[in-house]
Formats: sequence, structure tokens, C-alpha cells
Amino acid sequence: MARELRTGIAYDSHRFMESGGRLVLGGVAMPGEPGLIGHSDADVVSHALADALLGAAGLGDIGTHFPDDDPRWAGADSVALLGQVARMLLADGWRTVNADLTVVAERPRLAPLKAEMAARLADALGVGAPRVNVKATTNEGMGFVGRGEGIAVVATVLVERES
Repeated sequence: MARELRTGIAYDSHRFMESGGRLVLGGVAMPGEPGLIGHSDADVVSHALADALLGAAGLGDIGTHFPDDDPRWAGADSVALLGQVARMLLADGWRTVNADLTVVAERPRLAPLKAEMAARLADALGVGAPRVNVKATTNEGMGFVGRGEGIAVVATVLVERES
């Protein structure tokens, strides 16, 4: 049998709400921070990771599988959606080798929460925590992220299957 490897990359961003809401990043609630605007729970980290996985496997994108005009996904837990994406990949013979994510945000400070985020994401993917890496950076005051208007994430993944 031959082993097929594919990479996927995705970008997602969401704006902060004016006030209220609940900020969730990588399945971890961030108390005291305004939420992000989105149809589901707006977990921008989980969304970018799901899109990267779907792209690597050639299975479309998150908007195809969980459209924002479908009331079933209103307020949905994005880590649960990520788990569904992982099961779609497995059903097609794909296994996640690793995932690397960069969260670009001026706030909140993510250093104390990166390991917990990685563990939640790894659990949803059904892989060991060392296979998921979460990094954080700022935009040095530039652009919408730098002005504190939202959060952006870039996700890269490697998937494999035996063929």
C-alpha cells in the first residue's frame, strides 16, 4: 500500500461584538472578553482548523457542510462541528497527522490558554495533544486585528491515508 499525504491551509476571521456575547477560542471560553460575531459560537480557531482539514481531504469547506443560513447551526459548538469534520475525514480514509495554528489577536493574551486549546482541539480530532500546536501573535497595531476589531487565524494541517 502507498501512503498519500496532503496539506491544507485555511484562514478565518471574525469581528468582535460591540458588547456582550461569549468569546470561545479553540473550545476554551475566555471570560471577561466580548464575543465574536458569527452564526455558530464564532470559534474562529475551530473554524480555520475545520476548513484546513476539509481542504486537505478535498471535501469542500466549512460553509458547504455547515452553512450560516441554516438554523441548525445557529449557536452551534464549533468544537463539536470540528469533531464532525474529523469523522468525515475518517469516513473517507483520512487521518490527521498534525495541525499548526496561528491566532492573530491583540487581545486576549493567549499564552496561558494555548495548551488547553490544543488539548480540546486534539480531542475533537481524535489525536494526541502533541499533534496540535497553537501559537499566538499580535498584528503590532496594524489592520483590523491591530485595531482590536477582531481575531484572525491561519491553520495548516497534514493528513494521510493508505491507498
